[in-house]
Amino acid sequence: MNAEQQEWERVQASPEFARLRRRLRVFIFPMTVLFLGWYLLYVVLADYAHGFMSTKLIGNINVGLVFGLLQFVSTFLITWLYVRYADKHLDPVADKIREEIEGDAK
Repeated sequence: MNAEQQEWERVQASPEFARLRRRLRVFIFPMTVLFLGWYLLYVVLADYAHGFMSTKLIGNINVGLVFGLLQFVSTFLITWLYVRYADKHLDPVADKIREEIEGDAK
């Protein structure tokens, strides 16, 4: 095993790296479940609730169209929330790990 591999294994075993992974999972798993549930609801309603999804709201705009557009809105919202979360909770820890690695390499 070369020195670079040993360094990466040391970093991976460090408490800071474990904390970084834990913080990532705290955001990713609940948000993934939430989004997939929301998407599954959209698909199931589109397939089995034709009457509800074809209900006109304003002019030719129906519930199905609004739900479809809200899929895009929710994607952008999740992205925005992730960027805010990463800036506050992930990036500082990742920067600390990076500085430690780069400091050891010098």
